[in-house]
Amino acid sequence: MREISPAVNCSAEDFLRVFPSEVHQLVAEIRRQKQEGLRILPSTSLLDHSTLLTRVYRHRLLDAVAALVDENLFGRSEMCLQFADLLCRALIHLGLPAKFVSGWAIYFTAAGQEVFRWKHTWVRVESEAIDGNVDSLFENPTVPKGVKLAPYWGPIAQMPSDRRLREERCSPLPPDQDVSDTWWPELRAWLDKELSPKLLAKPE
Repeated sequence: MREISPAVNCSAEDFLRVFPSEVHQLVAEIRRQKQEGLRILPSTSLLDHSTLLTRVYRHRLLDAVAALVDENLFGRSEMCLQFADLLCRALIHLGLPAKFVSGWAIYFTAAGQEVFRWKHTWVRVESEAIDGNVDSLFENPTVPKGVKLAPYWGPIAQMPSDRRLREERCSPLPPDQDVSDTWWPELRAWLDKELSPKLLAKPE
């Protein structure tokens, strides 16, 4: 099982040593789930209203991106930048006009009360938004326990009422060696191998 340290030139174990016991327990649980093949994937709860590619390919693509960034020591709950970067690269590779978007994500209860907001990154393809990594937020200690969201891929106008994504001016994503040197080459190879005209065709 490959495990990626959040810090450059520092092993995962060395990086983990500086954290308190609660974080060690979280990492132990994440490692157990990885070893037993029990990690959550976006496709299991995706709110999918897209007309891009096909449903099968959308789900497989999100899961492939998620599986890679989940190699991070703490899982993927803090990996929205890397998730958006990889997904954007993949969609451009498939010929779609994708771009990453940064801004504020604001989350609400069913009654419309704001419960949390933070800086977030997601992907846009023309009139569609892809907020694909939010199903893992419950693992992030900085996120309130009551925040549970399903990933979304579809028209911005149909964004679920449990969130508001407020775009800010885009600036280049910071360089990430794990994305550029490890995950993207592997994802690109997967795309080229798994690419099927049937999976990519738009629904009639």
